[in-house]
Amino acid sequence: MKYLRWLLYPFSLLYGLVVVLRNWCYNAGIFKSKQFDLPVIAVGNLDVGGAGKSPMTEYLIRLFKGDFKLATLSRGYGRKTTGFLIADTNVNSSAIGDEPSQFKSKFPDVTVAVAEKRVEGIEQLQKSHDLIILDDAYQHRAVTPGFSILLLDYGRIHEPRLLLPAGNLREPYSGRKRASIIVVSKCPANLTRDDQFDIKVRIKPVAFQLVFFTSISYMPLQNMDETASSVIIDDHTTLFLLTGIANSAPLLNHLKSQTTHIIHHKYPDHHQFTLKNISKLADDFLACTSQKKIIITTEKDAQRLGEQELQQVIKKLPILVQPIGVEFLDDQQKQFDKLVTEYVREYRKHRPLH
Repeated sequence: MKYLRWLLYPFSLLYGLVVVLRNWCYNAGIFKSKQFDLPVIAVGNLDVGGAGKSPMTEYLIRLFKGDFKLATLSRGYGRKTTGFLIADTNVNSSAIGDEPSQFKSKFPDVTVAVAEKRVEGIEQLQKSHDLIILDDAYQHRAVTPGFSILLLDYGRIHEPRLLLPAGNLREPYSGRKRASIIVVSKCPANLTRDDQFDIKVRIKPVAFQLVFFTSISYMPLQNMDETASSVIIDDHTTLFLLTGIANSAPLLNHLKSQTTHIIHHKYPDHHQFTLKNISKLADDFLACTSQKKIIITTEKDAQRLGEQELQQVIKKLPILVQPIGVEFLDDQQKQFDKLVTEYVREYRKHRPLH
C-alpha cells in the first residue's frame, strides 16, 4: 500500500494546490462566503468516508428540537433529483439521499432539506426556522457557519496526513483550524485520560478549540418498520450483515462480540442496492442451514432498501436494523451541550421562538 501512496503522491500535490488556492480565495474574500443572522451549525470531517457525521447530526437534533424550529440541510449525496427540496414523510432515498431520508424517518416533525448550493437552501429555510444544522458541510466554504463541529475518526488519528488520492484527506490538515470544536469519534469506550492526552498532542488543536471524545452507542435492534425487535443474538446465530457504508469495521467488531458466525455482504459507501444484490443475499440466506439466522443492516443502508423494485424480495427476509448513537466519554456531554446551546441561544433576542 505504501508504494501505491508514493505513486499517487504527485497527484496529491496537484490536488492540494487546488484546494489550498481555493481556501486562500475564500479567506482573502475573493470568493464570497455568506454568513447568516440565525444560528448555523456545520458538522463535517477532513477525511473521506464516515466519521460519524449522521449520529452527531441526530444528537444535535435531539438536543434542540424541543426548543427551536430547526432544519437540517444536506447536499443529498447520491440522490436522483437536483436543486432545493424539502422532504415529506413519504420521500425515499433516491429523491433526497440516504442520510436525509434517515433523518426524516427518525424525526418526522423536523424539517429535512437538501440542496447542492447550501447558501440558496439556507435562504429558503431561514424565513421559518430558528436553527439550521448543515450535515457534511465542513468543506462547503460558500457558507460561513456560526459554529463548526469537526469530527476526527479515532481509527485514523495515527494515519499519514496525506491528501487525496494518496491519502484520505479532502483538504490539508491545517483546515482543522476553522473548527469551533473537535470531536474524536468512534473511540473505545474505555479510552483512558492518558490516551486522550496523547491524542490531543497528536491533533494539535489551536488555543480556542476544545477536544471531546465519543464512542458509538449501539442501540437495541429494530425491525424495518422501526418497531423494537425481540431477537437475541448469541453464538448459535448465523448473522448476515449487509452494508454499503464507508467504514463497517466498528459495526462488524460489535457484532463479533455476540456471534462468530457472520457472513458479510459488503458494498461501497452509498451503494444503490440492485435487485441482483438483494437476490444474492436472499439466495445465500435461504441456502444457510443454520437453525437460527438473521440479517442485519445499518440505518443508512435501510433507507436504500426502500426502493420499490426491491420490495418483493425484501419483504420475505427477516432484516433487522442496527441503530447507533453518540456517547461522550468521561461525562464530557454536559460541557459539549453547554457550548453549542450557548451559541444557539445568543440568537434568542434576534429570532423569537416559533
